[in-house]
Amino acid sequence: MNQDIIVPPPSNSVHKPKLRPALNSYFNKPTLFKAFFFCFLPFLISLFLIAYLNQSGKNSEMVLLAGFCNDSDIANVDSSESKSVPFQETRTGHACSAMGEPCISCTTFNILAPIYKRLDQQNQSVRESDFRAFWLARNKKIVNWLLYERSSIICLQEFWVGNEELVHMYEESLGAAGYDTFKLARTNNRGDGLLTAIHKEYFKVLNRRELFFNDFGDRVAQLLHVQSVAPFSINQNESVQQEIIIVNTHLLFPHDSSLSIVRLHQVYQILQYLETYQRENKLSQMPVILCGDWNGSKRGHVYKFLRSQGFVSSYDIAHEYTDNDADAHKWVSHRNHRGNICGVDFIWLRNPHKSQKLLKISWAEAAFGIIKYQLKKVSLAENDAFAFLRADSSGNHITYSAFCDALRQVNLTGLSHGLSFQETKDLWVQADADGNGVVDYEEFKRIWDATWLQHMDEDCSLEDSNEGIAEEEAIGFAVKKAVLFPQEVEKGIWPENYSLSDHARLTAVFSPVRLRCSKQSL
Repeated sequence: MNQDIIVPPPSNSVHKPKLRPALNSYFNKPTLFKAFFFCFLPFLISLFLIAYLNQSGKNSEMVLLAGFCNDSDIANVDSSESKSVPFQETRTGHACSAMGEPCISCTTFNILAPIYKRLDQQNQSVRESDFRAFWLARNKKIVNWLLYERSSIICLQEFWVGNEELVHMYEESLGAAGYDTFKLARTNNRGDGLLTAIHKEYFKVLNRRELFFNDFGDRVAQLLHVQSVAPFSINQNESVQQEIIIVNTHLLFPHDSSLSIVRLHQVYQILQYLETYQRENKLSQMPVILCGDWNGSKRGHVYKFLRSQGFVSSYDIAHEYTDNDADAHKWVSHRNHRGNICGVDFIWLRNPHKSQKLLKISWAEAAFGIIKYQLKKVSLAENDAFAFLRADSSGNHITYSAFCDALRQVNLTGLSHGLSFQETKDLWVQADADGNGVVDYEEFKRIWDATWLQHMDEDCSLEDSNEGIAEEEAIGFAVKKAVLFPQEVEKGIWPENYSLSDHARLTAVFSPVRLRCSKQSL
């Protein structure tokens, strides 16, 4: 402050200075006003906050307040974090594919709604939403990073739709940067929801749908049908404006294993809706990108279900990771409220005509996988599991009533979030392969031993393939690059000094490729 206070030189004037200058003119001096505003006023505010927090038993919050402006996650966008943004080519939009078209990029990020961000582990009722300066600064940083990365597609989860100021900040900032934004609140006034932003330089939004699961977790999903602004070359003589379907969602957190069926059912509804939307609108096959917080790792039922439906994890493809357990924990993207770290954020890609099982078959196999998990959880081996399901049946088989009773005992039916009557019936039909009304041991063993994550043969290949019976050309995407921030999570480590969210930010870059596909009907 010393440079603002100018000491006047001695005056040679014959007029003597007044001994008591007017109070008004004294405080109207600009330099003294600045000193008061920038030094003494914050000091008084700090004293007030200290008194308030001490009175409320929230002393730990003062530690956070003291270090808030020094937090590297609240620093400007030109901090050392900038070295982690490897997508300069996508920000300029220049050609980065073999076809000569610009790549597209997609970012998914659970930004941790302030209503859920705990500030004091000893007093969990203290949330960031009570401190405007905190949530505003953190979310400004998030917006700055989104604008800096300038992804073609942005999918956010835990977006605080219940706060008009925060909503306005995101919509105004992203809108000024050339994005169309679409938000969707969770049902039953949960306070948070989804935000999807599409950059107008890359895509035009043709249609959008909102999907409400109306289930135990009040979860929702957004579906956007978009078309590329720049045409993609399908061959030497033809170019098309490629259409893509984008889905943004946030699945239920598995508070206990019985909720696994809810999360699986949420994905089933999304895939059912995708099929229905494409069929009703008479759409040809097109790439599908699923983004979000899936609240489950690579070892979970949801991951395996999506893999059986032809989807691949962009991050795992980019880093050449497999579905094996050995690669399951090489990266993480979330530290949950229990302190556990895991990889739950995915950008899934399914190219046109990707070979896949019938959705109903995949769903049944996934549901049987959960039933098997629940039985093994109580230490039931194959023979014991069959005996448990058979219950008091007189013969060496399982009846439908015994099957239903067993599902109730492992909390998969009989609850508001369990399997419905029709879903249970459909599973029974799948189990009773010969349709004789009972499931014998051989039919049970077929289910128990099923390896339902089977890698399907591709129906599509790159354009230089020599196979060419009844083929058609299509545009798909190859995963060019994918990164997580902060960088430590790519090594399976959660950095203690990261406080931007309890999730990592995932960005993937896709390069358009020409595919030759065997002809299929939708």
